Amino acid sequence: MSVKSMICIVCPVGCHVSIDDNHTVTGNRCKRGETYAIKEVTNPTRMITSTVKIKSNLTTRLSVKTSEPIAKTLIFEVMDALNSVEMQAPVSTDDVVIKNVLDTGIDILATRTILE
Repeated sequence: MSVKSMICIVCPVGCHVSIDDNHTVTGNRCKRGETYAIKEVTNPTRMITSTVKIKSNLTTRLSVKTSEPIAKTLIFEVMDALNSVEMQAPVSTDDVVIKNVLDTGIDILATRTILE
């Protein structure tokens, strides 16, 4: 039976947790640590933050993020999709840059307002 060790990042405590093949979690101080460890070994996800091109008098890049965490296995494909985007100012914070990226139900959102 293999055991995977990790540090829980759900809260500032940073518990050193272990999870085995049966999804038995040890070392966590709260239920959130157990949930985190199980999710991390069964379906790890990450928020993506990046930039896309923008036509603007102020800057050439617009910061963006995913609206929700996305499957870790899709990160490189999402980055490829972002590389093909070029926005036109004006853009407001939380404007949708890519709707339903890769048919995941997750949007790419602007994280900055650029008016010109």
